[in-house]
Amino acid sequence: MPYRKKLSTGVARGDNDGMKPLHIGIAACSAEGAALCYRTICTEAPALLAPHAHPEVSMHTPSLADYMALIYRGDWAGVGVMMLASAHKLKQMGADFVICPDNTLHQALPLVEARSPLPWLHIADGVAAEADRRGFLRIAITGTRWLTESEVYPEKFAARAIGYLRPGLAEREEINRIIMDELVYGVFKPAAIAYLQKVIERMRVEGCDAVVLGCTEIPLIINDANSPLPTLDSTRLLARAALKRAAEEKALAA
Repeated sequence: MPYRKKLSTGVARGDNDGMKPLHIGIAACSAEGAALCYRTICTEAPALLAPHAHPEVSMHTPSLADYMALIYRGDWAGVGVMMLASAHKLKQMGADFVICPDNTLHQALPLVEARSPLPWLHIADGVAAEADRRGFLRIAITGTRWLTESEVYPEKFAARAIGYLRPGLAEREEINRIIMDELVYGVFKPAAIAYLQKVIERMRVEGCDAVVLGCTEIPLIINDANSPLPTLDSTRLLARAALKRAAEEKALAA
């Protein structure tokens, strides 16, 4: 019989019936993207649960420098080991499942997912589902150069018969510089906004009808109000997917 953990205080409205949602674990990489994901979970949860209510959330954040040393070497197995270590620590904290608010790291997830002590929500699954729901046919991909050159999004889009377009080589390098030298440090410059707008506009002209903000920091400077294309905000979509999962009933362990 399925059950939820009992709320210690307050009463959730709707079909939550006063039962506590699942505990979300966040395997973080960069601070800005993880913070936006965390804030989204906490600020949007009351509309789903009850006033001031949100799921229990635990976060583990290793040093970004440790991740980057592996990424620069192309050691995705090593990246996976770090993600797995976060999952084990989050399990010890009581988390029921894990999310990673970092698109680039998802290249390593298939290497360790089967060995993880907790299930993961894949960031690109939520983006692809939203693109499909809204009827988009060709998605512009933005993000770090590692992400835009990977199959993280192409595989998920192909499974739903959605096309995609990657930035050009020079564009990938400049967007990567903006992300790694500015956005992850909380530096937001008008020139960076203008450059991303230029790249998105070029991809619009080439037939894209939406853009995935495939770096969890990009939504801090690009959104539907200033983008030449409708945006698919990977950070907030992941947070919303986690909220939806957390609100589902937790099956009784066999």
